[in-house]
Amino acid sequence: MGVGTSGTAARGAPVTSGAAAQRGAFASITTLFFAWGFITASIDPLIAALKAIFSLSYREAALTQFAFFIAYGVVSLPAAGIVRRAGYPASIVLALLIMICGCLLIPVATHFQTFAIVLVALFVIASGITILQVAANPLAAELGPPAGAHFRLTFSQAFNSLGTTIAPFLIASLVLAGGMFAVRAGVAATAAQRAESLGHIDTAFVGIAVLIALLAFFIWQVRGRLHAAAPLLEQGADDSIGRALRSRWALLGALAIFLYVGAEVSIGSYLTNFLNQPDVFGVPLEKAGRLVSFYWGGAMVGRFIGSALLRRMNAGRLLGAAAACAALLCLIVRLAPGETAGVAALSVGLMNSIMFPVIFTLTLERSSASESATSGLLCMAIVGGAVLPFIAGHIADAMLNLRPAYVVPLGAYLGISVFGFAAARALPSQRHSGAGVVAA
Repeated sequence: MGVGTSGTAARGAPVTSGAAAQRGAFASITTLFFAWGFITASIDPLIAALKAIFSLSYREAALTQFAFFIAYGVVSLPAAGIVRRAGYPASIVLALLIMICGCLLIPVATHFQTFAIVLVALFVIASGITILQVAANPLAAELGPPAGAHFRLTFSQAFNSLGTTIAPFLIASLVLAGGMFAVRAGVAATAAQRAESLGHIDTAFVGIAVLIALLAFFIWQVRGRLHAAAPLLEQGADDSIGRALRSRWALLGALAIFLYVGAEVSIGSYLTNFLNQPDVFGVPLEKAGRLVSFYWGGAMVGRFIGSALLRRMNAGRLLGAAAACAALLCLIVRLAPGETAGVAALSVGLMNSIMFPVIFTLTLERSSASESATSGLLCMAIVGGAVLPFIAGHIADAMLNLRPAYVVPLGAYLGISVFGFAAARALPSQRHSGAGVVAA
């Protein structure tokens, strides 16, 4: 979503880059969406494993998500400065290297069998992902004609969902396998079973580190293509985070992102344990962890469908309707008996599908601040993934049941619905009014 009607050339990018270069750069960036989706969803089965290994309560287990998502609140603003000064390719490679360091800290944590080191490792991984998101989200939105911004970011996010769909199945099959997770409730696992489970966690994260290293090498090899195709970030006073904080739509968008990520993570974090409950599906933890793939798979399918719908439908109204349906599903989870509640919980993923990319692009269109400053603020709001799951875990512990905790995502989705319908009635900012963006 550039300024003017002539694509990146109007923003100062080389005219020779052309549509072909932008398509190639867009394809390269989309691989990053898959990578951080895979890693983020790997945390869900990890929570169930750590809860059993370290005998944690739901609130204590929520510290894994807290450590992961608090990084967005700490690192997002510095990340915006890094992207602005170092450029997209260098920032992306730096982010991937930081993620590798975090993955390699996990074996250190399991060697010492120390939960605190696991939390530090997750914070480091998330710090890299934060830089990656600050760079990749606006870049995916801008690599092409402004009118296709909603489509491009939703399409890239579909590959993010592909990663989140594959990860729970693969990671749950690995980290929730073994004798420790087959023991009956109230029976202590042996030292050998505990060591075996920690070893599975090591294997998973070392493997992830190797894959990230290959991705970093690939991005470095195509850095010239990214330099040629990437729009230049706007410079000047409008580029400060203070400007984003003074933009009403940047703040509203940040609140919507906070609620969305908090709701999505609140459900995903405890979904393995929820489906494991006798009054829901009552299946073993390993199988419940694999079933979580349907939650993330719904988001993937919805994003492919949504990327097509957004070419024809009003983005704000589509967002408002999807969020209202998600709230209704959460109410069903709270009140419905047995397997109906489990099916409803898994179905929320389909409604989640378009929320993040549409909130992001609606906000970029309406914010009076620059893309980099607005993106930094929006990524900082992902800290909702640390706050709302912790609240949900506290409710689950207090009520001795996960069902009451669904009031947290229910309220969040209602707030997002209000944002979507409000955005549908608002016009893009003056910075985008002449760019040909399909206004929501």
